[in-house]
Amino acid sequence: MLTKDMKTSLPSDPVDLQAIVLELYEKVDEISKNYERSEMENKLLRERIHQLQHQIYGSKSEKFVLDDVFRPFLLFEFNEDNHRESKNVEDEDEDEVITIPEHKRKKGGRKPLPEEFPRVEVIHDLSEEEKMCACGCQRSRIGEEVSEQLEMQPAQFRVVRHIRYKYACRNCEGVENAEGEGAVKIAPVPVQLIPKSIATPSLLSYIFVSKFCDALPFYRQEKLFGRIGFEISRATMCHWAVKVADKCKDLVELLRRELLSGPLINIDETPFQVLHEPGRRFDSKSYMWVVRGGAPDKPVYVYIYAETRSGDVAANFLGAYQGYVQTDGYSGYDFLDRQEGIIHLAC
Repeated sequence: MLTKDMKTSLPSDPVDLQAIVLELYEKVDEISKNYERSEMENKLLRERIHQLQHQIYGSKSEKFVLDDVFRPFLLFEFNEDNHRESKNVEDEDEDEVITIPEHKRKKGGRKPLPEEFPRVEVIHDLSEEEKMCACGCQRSRIGEEVSEQLEMQPAQFRVVRHIRYKYACRNCEGVENAEGEGAVKIAPVPVQLIPKSIATPSLLSYIFVSKFCDALPFYRQEKLFGRIGFEISRATMCHWAVKVADKCKDLVELLRRELLSGPLINIDETPFQVLHEPGRRFDSKSYMWVVRGGAPDKPVYVYIYAETRSGDVAANFLGAYQGYVQTDGYSGYDFLDRQEGIIHLAC
């Protein structure tokens, strides 16, 4: 090897000098290979870091959920103490798991509406004619049935009390009533959008407008209601949405007929993702088709959800429509050029 002393006093023998030069060549070659290897490793590491940053901070469709392996590295500076502390926290969480014996489980029920909410009483009474008994005497009020619903006002809850008076004849006690008529009569239950539910139309309207117009998901509304003072779970709101949507099928069909009665229809579709959709990957694309038509001065809009971008979605909606249809250049609308009675317009 080339030592410090050799740098100041090189040998005069040519053979020794050649040996030193050959040794230096080998050292330079080794250093050059190590440098190339380090550059390649640095390039791969930088590319891996770029991929991880893109997965963590990229668009929603490309994000992934951090597991417990990566979390300590990203939340705080990694060292042995922090790593040990994070493992202890995980162990503590695991120790707090509580198993409830099956025979001790309580059946869930509807929670009572808070007493501090103001009450608005709505009286449901029989007519004077209905209060008359078959024996000719007037029935006397013997009691009442009270049911409560939750009504929503902006930033305020109030409970609507439905009070239904009961009547019975004290004279004959119902023995002379007409066939099939009971001894006790009570005002009928008012018609409800969702029978036996605490939700009034005002509360349902607020929930659905917040979700579909204000982009406020059910889980956020659940927290909002909790801050106001009453708990409505996201599962309950989902159940209400399904029930109301089922009641609106006839209305949607009327809107479709009104839309198809106009001279011009506009159609467009846009992709979006549905979380936890049964039988589909989390990154699968769904489509919302928007159709506009009807009278020019009173346009109608109908939204159609579909798992596909196939032109069959638009074809099934239009049916035997005759008139102008305006779309973009997507090939799924090419069937409009072949359908008799339709004039296909470009957007």
